[in-house]
Amino acid sequence: MANVYLSAQLPDKAETLLTKAGLTVNRYTGTGLIDRDTLKSQLATADYLITALSTQVDADLINTAPRLKLIANYGAGFNNIDVATAKAKNIPVTNTPAVSTTSTAEVTIGLILSTMHRIAEGDRVMRTTGFSGWAPLFFLGHELSDKTVGIIGMGSIGQAVAKRLSAFGMHIIYSQRQQLPHDTETALNATFVSLTELLAQSDVVTIHAPFTDQTKHLIDANAISHMKKTAILINAARGPIIDEAALLTALQTHKLAGAALDVYEAEPNVADGYKQLDNVTLTPHIGNATVEARDAMATIVAENVIAVAQGKQPNHIVNA
Repeated sequence: MANVYLSAQLPDKAETLLTKAGLTVNRYTGTGLIDRDTLKSQLATADYLITALSTQVDADLINTAPRLKLIANYGAGFNNIDVATAKAKNIPVTNTPAVSTTSTAEVTIGLILSTMHRIAEGDRVMRTTGFSGWAPLFFLGHELSDKTVGIIGMGSIGQAVAKRLSAFGMHIIYSQRQQLPHDTETALNATFVSLTELLAQSDVVTIHAPFTDQTKHLIDANAISHMKKTAILINAARGPIIDEAALLTALQTHKLAGAALDVYEAEPNVADGYKQLDNVTLTPHIGNATVEARDAMATIVAENVIAVAQGKQPNHIVNA
């Protein structure tokens, strides 16, 4: 009987679907992330691997998995997997796109509101020093209405963010490699600009681009130098898109008003300097951390395994 290995604890839906299809399921039951040696030993007998995007599956691990027929990544990203090596061994790699869109867009809106209105900062004040009472100039933030938001990456998540921010009365500009069709821009009330123009014009910059060699440190010291000192930067995409050392310096020297980060360059580690700043909101990679999104992701990875086991092609292959 075919053996499926789950390298992380997933919603029950995945295992239910797999066992109902007659597959044998083994899963990691330890605490924290799976260690490399455990994963390597399990891959020696695994026919299918379902793995979380927090787990690196490199060439060495793939080459020590003689029976492997599919790597189903539990996440929209797949930079944690050596997709080229998998392709060379005729092992399809799949991901779970689209189903994270609503959750990640909603979290992005929450981060923007929290940072602009200083909500998380206010919560810290009330849990520590408290306040002496309402005062006209106390704890002022900024409204979203009539501000400009610059969206870097106008894929499904970027577009979902645009739709929601439009309801707040924000002006939408965006930048990416290819301009959207005119009718899509009209529907979103969005204007295509260069990255430099976006950085210079935006009161809020939010990142929704994929992580590639081209987008690594896309937001570095030079990019930040083009931004308004009153602007805030949001990242709910991938940590390495931002040069965190450069961002930290900009925040410490007040060259940028604030930031909100849900992902990190050396995740799960966060540079200590960020924890000392009041103008930064930090969340633990919760962009798609909803019951609805995670159940949908579990369904996708399970159904892809079942498809391959039944001699069919899985959905969402990223190394075809």
